[in-house]
Amino acid sequence: MRAIGVPALVLTLVVGASACSGEESSGRLSATPTASGSTSSTVAPTPTSSTTTSAPSTAGRPALRGRVIVIDPGHNGGNARALRQVNRTVDAGFGVRKPCNSTGTATNAGYAEHAQVWDVANRLASLLRAQGARVVLTRPTDDGVGPCIDVRGRSGGRAKADLMLSIHADGNSAASARGFHVLQASRMTGGASVQAASAQLATTVRAAFAKSTGMPYATYTGGGVGLTRRPDLGTLNLSTVPAVMIETGNMRNRTDAALLSDPAFRQREAAGLAGAIRTYLAR
Repeated sequence: MRAIGVPALVLTLVVGASACSGEESSGRLSATPTASGSTSSTVAPTPTSSTTTSAPSTAGRPALRGRVIVIDPGHNGGNARALRQVNRTVDAGFGVRKPCNSTGTATNAGYAEHAQVWDVANRLASLLRAQGARVVLTRPTDDGVGPCIDVRGRSGGRAKADLMLSIHADGNSAASARGFHVLQASRMTGGASVQAASAQLATTVRAAFAKSTGMPYATYTGGGVGLTRRPDLGTLNLSTVPAVMIETGNMRNRTDAALLSDPAFRQREAAGLAGAIRTYLAR
């Protein structure tokens, strides 16, 4: 994925009162953006499952040619080394200020959220590029710091993207809490039309992700319907393009953790998200 400057779609999942909460995990610190505040293209890992890596094209034309998609892998691997930076507050939109970023959560076995979503994001980027899309990642590696949520939130507009998708995994400590949910902003800088488009994107992502992965809707937030609205997520609030966040499962739940730690399952995650983006852009 590449540096911010082309329109992108942000997909973000919101976590009710859970540990990850999309942007900051409870008890974890935020991170500041890299010096440039931009991101660079990266090469996605080779898929490890038999999931199809390309989509049908129209009359020989790749299905997503000409489309610009921003993928936001939550957190970053170096955030824990830069707590002063990640904890400083930044604009989250509409009068809200929040920590720049956070370290994210991890499974009980120590598999970090930032690594999990980095892998999924790169798998997704590979699938989208194979379909002709230009993909922009909000961070170039998994060992840096940031960028802050305000930089992430504005990345879709800077890239002139068609949409932005923000990928996270949750950290709710309740043993029975499991499942995924997709987050939407209560208000967005892009206005009513962008918010309406984001709502459509959210339902499309929810359906495709559930079908591809078999992961149930979250049992602990959003009323069990797999969708949550929040007013405090800068990654979504500040977007001027359709954007949502997805919490792909609860890393603190034994069942979800086993799935999220499995490369084959992460490929199914990527395939579901790629299918959702394709469906949304074809509407």
